[in-house]
Amino acid sequence: MSIPFDSTPYLKAYVAARLRRLRAMDPAAEQERLLLSLVRHAAGTRFGRDHGFAGIRSVADFQHAVPLRRYEALHADYLAAALPVLEGVLWPGRTPYLALSSGTTSGTTKRIPVTREMVRANRGAALDTLAWHLAANPRARPFGGLSFMLGGSTDLREVAPGVREGDLSGIAAHEVPSALRRWSWPPEDLALLADWDAKLARLAAEAPAREIRMVSGTPSWLLLLFERLAARHGMAPLPALELLIHGGIAWGPYRDRLAPFLPSGCATREVYPASEGFVAIADRGEGEGMRLNLDRGCFFEFVPVEELDAATPARHWAATVETGVEYAVVVSSCAGLFGYVLGDTVRFVDRAPPRLLVTGRTSWTLSAFGEHLAGEEIEAAIMQAARGIGLAVAEYMVGPEFVGSLGRHRWCVEAAGAVPSDAAPRLSAAIDAALRAANDDYAVHRDGAQMAPPEVAILPPGAFAAWMRAQGKLGGQHKVPRVIADPARFAAAAAALIPPGQRSDLWPGGMARGVGGAAARETND
Repeated sequence: MSIPFDSTPYLKAYVAARLRRLRAMDPAAEQERLLLSLVRHAAGTRFGRDHGFAGIRSVADFQHAVPLRRYEALHADYLAAALPVLEGVLWPGRTPYLALSSGTTSGTTKRIPVTREMVRANRGAALDTLAWHLAANPRARPFGGLSFMLGGSTDLREVAPGVREGDLSGIAAHEVPSALRRWSWPPEDLALLADWDAKLARLAAEAPAREIRMVSGTPSWLLLLFERLAARHGMAPLPALELLIHGGIAWGPYRDRLAPFLPSGCATREVYPASEGFVAIADRGEGEGMRLNLDRGCFFEFVPVEELDAATPARHWAATVETGVEYAVVVSSCAGLFGYVLGDTVRFVDRAPPRLLVTGRTSWTLSAFGEHLAGEEIEAAIMQAARGIGLAVAEYMVGPEFVGSLGRHRWCVEAAGAVPSDAAPRLSAAIDAALRAANDDYAVHRDGAQMAPPEVAILPPGAFAAWMRAQGKLGGQHKVPRVIADPARFAAAAAALIPPGQRSDLWPGGMARGVGGAAARETND
């Protein structure tokens, strides 16, 4: 295909002005201005009337008037009776898109409203990503070739007049301005494919490898793509690639595995997009945190995780956040979400401007036995343990099992590369040691004989992909649920994942001994 002319000089003119504005921005003033603008705009909606938006004059007024809500409460209170047509319910006018978002730990499919204002805000955040890339790499030419977005199917289903639903990547692709389409790849016929295996095969076969300058996607799916491309074109199969944009899941487990496929000098940049809004972008180096998007359609609050279910939780924002505290993210947006609990947890590393690290999910906690493990501790333990025994982890999942009167954690680990014959017991011991060192509650429960040692099942290559395929969740934006805290749901997942030869300690069908009774006791308590 023909290369479009290099429009990078036009982008650089925009970037210079945008960076000046970003660097001069007062985080608290900008966020309060944005919130009051959102409230004024939505004052006449059903939600706005119910919550007295007309009388809100400050952040404190808003926090007093609007309680925190998870998706389930929002659905029951406002969405269920109106979907698929949201007209004047949360935001003025008819909401044109519904982003289908899998609840990775609950299994529930959410329908997240996406307005045209949110589409514009997301587009602006995408430009900010390029702005920070050019600030760090002034000689870069991102529009000197093609941009390859690896997402789900871009097919959108019309569910009511003027309302379509589908993957957020499909909504983004549908809204790409016509002037930018010449720099975008894949073409529509390929982007529409819903069959992930067929799509991946065609993407690898048809990609204009020497013309691609940028690629973006979830690291786990990018790895599969690069492996296919390398099989066809050799290592570093995209020789002109200068920027890999990644987000959605932790980068650490994939960094070293993707590195051999990247040409010399290729930059990587982490982003934090969600169906509910574009939260943050890395403006510095890896591990230095992502800069909160202060003027891209979302007002953010941060609730200490331990207070999330309290009657009156502390609700911090850009003016009051502190570094080193684990917060649950709450968003109010130009899509009509107000006081909405996003489900992610973060920790700030800077306040001026606010920069954060994603630490996990609010539901990515494991405390079936009182061990109180956070998602960040779980992630760190498996990575540290695997490095210690020389094992590369492709993917993993962990959940609780009950064995007689004792509980334990079962780890399902898919390895990348060679697996020593004694990998499972060594990994189990190393995970146990890492968690003991990191978490006092875990150590107390293990030392007090309330918990048995963890068990590890090493899965064959492709096990998680096959499991996701069986659920109709292969590829695109779908992510493996790393932590499943519900014992019954985890037992079903483990039964599907663990080869029969490794199930000697499980009852037929994969239910761990005692899981039914223990789960029932937990529910009744």
